[in-house]
Amino acid sequence: MDDKVKYEMEFPIHVSPSLLYQYISTPSGMSEWYADNVNSRGEFFTFIWEGSEEKAKLLGKKSGERIKFRWLDDEESPYYFELRIQVDEITKDVSLMVTDFAEEDEIEEGKMLWENMVANLKQVLGSV
Repeated sequence: MDDKVKYEMEFPIHVSPSLLYQYISTPSGMSEWYADNVNSRGEFFTFIWEGSEEKAKLLGKKSGERIKFRWLDDEESPYYFELRIQVDEITKDVSLMVTDFAEEDEIEEGKMLWENMVANLKQVLGSV
């Protein structure tokens, strides 16, 4: 197995941190921008895109701040994806920080995917 490379992205979003947290941490919120449908049963989430589904385990969350998942087909790996809300102490600007992993030759593709998904999120939030 090739080692995946960690990458992080920052997306400024003009919305309150508490509203943004609802969209990154709940199945109903995530199904509005991240996947066609999202279901959860305890710490397990099922993400459905155009008929295919992926399951992820919730590794942790901090209310109002971040949520972290690991894909179940990758359960023994150290890889995860995390969505974290960052608020600038001085300007109070809100950003969504995305941490993910990809094969070296798939990083650009992964970044483009996140850019598209966060664009969907901004549209849903009215923060375009």
